[in-house]
Amino acid sequence: MTGFLYPFLDAGERDRDALLRDLAASARSKALQSAALRASTLAACAADLDRAAVEMARRFAAGGRLFCFGNGGSSTDATTLAGLFARPPLHAPLPAWSLTADQAVLTALGNDVGFDLVFARQLMARGGPGDMAVALSTSGSSRDLVAAFREARTRGMFTVGFAGYDGGRFAESPDVDVCFTVDSQSVHRIQEAQALLGYQLWATVHDRMGDQ
Repeated sequence: MTGFLYPFLDAGERDRDALLRDLAASARSKALQSAALRASTLAACAADLDRAAVEMARRFAAGGRLFCFGNGGSSTDATTLAGLFARPPLHAPLPAWSLTADQAVLTALGNDVGFDLVFARQLMARGGPGDMAVALSTSGSSRDLVAAFREARTRGMFTVGFAGYDGGRFAESPDVDVCFTVDSQSVHRIQEAQALLGYQLWATVHDRMGDQ
């Protein structure tokens, strides 16, 4: 089960010290890869980060609200991002919610209308002009997220997508105002870079709100 991550574990290794050295070398290699990808992603997305932050700061200042969502591991990242805005370590809190946090709502919508609409229906009920929708995804092509962006567009919301690989459907969608793409084939590295992008977006939004 671990062969694709640590092939030497399945290679019949009997030397404990050699195994520990291999594990340490693998960890260092992954850490270096992650750091390099995060740095290159921040540089590549710098202009889009500022553009998104300017618009989000304007909307927050006017009373807009932020809704974050995603699937699987990205759902927890969406909840973390919403919490960063709503319960920040510094700066004033801003109105932000995770659409993945309420199990009753998710399961009711999944059962009653289908999983593809679990986020679109929540935006239909809660979102409006002046609000913001942020979806996190490694593929950038999940049907429920694409449907949510479509609904957000009809409601006059500002939309931001986080994606990996080549950006998937987010990168080409007219319903996504800004798409941050992490150029990697590794789900782990994509999510690590997206976490830093989210933090940088939060920090830049507060910088821009201070400029107003």
